[in-house]
Amino acid sequence: MSGERMFRLDGKVAIVTGGARGIGAETARVFREAGATVLTWDVSDGADQRVDVTDAGAVRKAVAEVTSRHARIDVLVNNAGILRDALLLKVKDDEVVGGMSEKDFDAVIAVNLKGIFVCTQAVAPVMIKAGRGRILNASSVVGIYGNFGQTNYVAAKSAVIGMTKVWARELGPRGITVNAVAPGFIATEMLRQIPEKILATMVERTPVRRLGEPRDVALAYLYLASDEASFVNGAVLSVDGGAVVGT
Repeated sequence: MSGERMFRLDGKVAIVTGGARGIGAETARVFREAGATVLTWDVSDGADQRVDVTDAGAVRKAVAEVTSRHARIDVLVNNAGILRDALLLKVKDDEVVGGMSEKDFDAVIAVNLKGIFVCTQAVAPVMIKAGRGRILNASSVVGIYGNFGQTNYVAAKSAVIGMTKVWARELGPRGITVNAVAPGFIATEMLRQIPEKILATMVERTPVRRLGEPRDVALAYLYLASDEASFVNGAVLSVDGGAVVGT
C-alpha cells in the first residue's frame, strides 16, 4: 500500500445521527474530508435532515429520502444521545428524598438505545440489498465500567454493546460489519460546562492526562467505516486515553 491514501470514503454515502454538534458534527466533517457524501440527522438546527431517531416512521421516511436522492447508504453512524443524570436514590439522613425519575430514565433509553435500534432496522435493508455496509454505534467508557449517577445512560450504553455483537453475527454474512466506539471524557460543548474542578478530576483519571477531542472519536469512526476495517466486526473500540471510570 505504499503511496496509497488509506481510510478513504470516496463515493460512499453516510448518515450520522446527532450530527448537528459535538462528536457527530466532527464525524460528518471528517467523513467529508475523506470523500464521503454525508447526511446529518438531528432534532436541533444545523442538521441536513431534522429527524427524531426515536420515531420509527420519521426515520423510515428519512431513509427513503436519502435512497431516493443517492440510491445507496454505505455507512450509518448511530451517534445521537442525551444525558439525564441523577442518583438512583438521593438519601439524606438515611431518608430517601429523591432519585432518578421514570421520565428521565425512559428518555435516555429512548434516544440512546431505542434510537439505535430504530435507525439500524430502517437502514440495514438498504445495505442488505447492496451486499455491503458499515454500522457504527456510540457506546461509552461508562458502558464498560459503570459510573456514579448514570443508571439510565450506563444501561443504554452497555446495551448498545450487546446489540452490536448480536448484529455483527446477524448482518456479517450479508457483508455488513457492525462495531461500537466507546469514548471516554471528550471535550464537547456539554463537557465544557462542567466545573473546572471536576474536569481536572477527569483528566487525572485519564493516563494520557488530557481530555479527548471530538476528532479523536471521529477518526475512530473513520477507520471502522473504511475498507481497511473490513475484517473488524463486533468490536468495541475504546477511545478514552486509558481512562478508568470510578466514583
